[in-house]
Amino acid sequence: MTQTLLIKNAAQVVTMAGHSGQPAKREAMRELNIIENGSVLIKDGKIVAVGKLPELNQQYQKDIDEAEMHDATGKTVTPGLIDPHTHLVHAGTRENEYAMRLKGKTYMEIMNAGGGIHATTKATKEADFDQLYAESKQRLDTFFQYGVTTVEAKSGYGLSLEHELKQLEVAAKLNEDHAMDVVSTFMGAHAIPVDERDNPEPFVSRVIEEMIPEVAERKLAKFNDVFCERGVFTPDQSRRILEAGKEYGLVPKIHADEIEPYGGAELAAEVGAISADHLLKASDEGIHDMAENNVMGVLLPWTAFFLMAEYANARKMIDGGVPVALSTDANPGSSPTLSLQFIMNLGCLKMGMTPEEVLTAATINAAHAINSEDKIGSLETGKQADIAIFDVPNHLMLSYNYGMNHIDTVIKKGETVVAGEN
Repeated sequence: MTQTLLIKNAAQVVTMAGHSGQPAKREAMRELNIIENGSVLIKDGKIVAVGKLPELNQQYQKDIDEAEMHDATGKTVTPGLIDPHTHLVHAGTRENEYAMRLKGKTYMEIMNAGGGIHATTKATKEADFDQLYAESKQRLDTFFQYGVTTVEAKSGYGLSLEHELKQLEVAAKLNEDHAMDVVSTFMGAHAIPVDERDNPEPFVSRVIEEMIPEVAERKLAKFNDVFCERGVFTPDQSRRILEAGKEYGLVPKIHADEIEPYGGAELAAEVGAISADHLLKASDEGIHDMAENNVMGVLLPWTAFFLMAEYANARKMIDGGVPVALSTDANPGSSPTLSLQFIMNLGCLKMGMTPEEVLTAATINAAHAINSEDKIGSLETGKQADIAIFDVPNHLMLSYNYGMNHIDTVIKKGETVVAGEN
């Protein structure tokens, strides 16, 4: 195993330096801290130094003499992309619902007819550990191909203690076995079981009294998420679930204001959530409250694209002081994609973001959304050597040539996991 690696002479090294202390907001989201004709020295899986090669040669000549060389001439080097919102572990597909939507059915109509989340819940319950592991591993392999080096993974297709634990145990095993880092979120409150929709309180109680304590006891998740939406969990139910998680050390996240304004963004600020996700219909008051309380807005434009819905107002959020991250929302129903690069394209073309803002949103701000900014998200001395090398001469090309995979090489903890040309 090569211990030392030098990525040299990149057209641009986009460092994202300076944003690890707090998420980038407003104008800071456009500050990429680029080194032209830059190089990155890596040793034992960590970044040793970033700068121009003559400068690195003066200080680290011995290490450079021993290093494996990766010539990045004409290419753009960035931190590995980070996906802070996925439903990675699941079974089954829902292409039939895609056809239904094209005929005019809405997301909630499909869900209330027993489709949507419930269809995936059925398939996931029927799948054993090995099947879920194999299918999820394949997704992680594909994420790497598109430059993603860390993903968050939610449960939520079990809706019972047994099957929620199964999903989380698959995610934990993948984090142990796979080169990808997998950060787990418990989302037992993803939907109300079909046979309890008329009386959801017993299920809410099971999430609070049975599932959360067991997940925390087994240390299977860092975060606790809830789908706060009319017809799913009310703001009051969501608040109780999130507060219960906090008592067991689970940091709150929330699916907020996706279908209609429902007070989800406001609730995120109230409970001190690390992020509020979706936000297609977030109110001005909710955006203000999130900004005041430093709640990350995780935006998922593929969901709007795929459901043919109005996009979240990223421009209003960024200008209002909300730190913004981007994610695929990878799931079989509303966002069957694993390309965070295309999400970045949509951020520019459909949500009013600049190329600089989307790159910030997919790296250092995404790291903040999963409490990992101390080790990933930027190219700085001492951080984990998670790096994406794109076969483009500058960062603008990532958005200009849209809908394409620009990855040349992906490096995870100093090891090459996707090999391009040297």
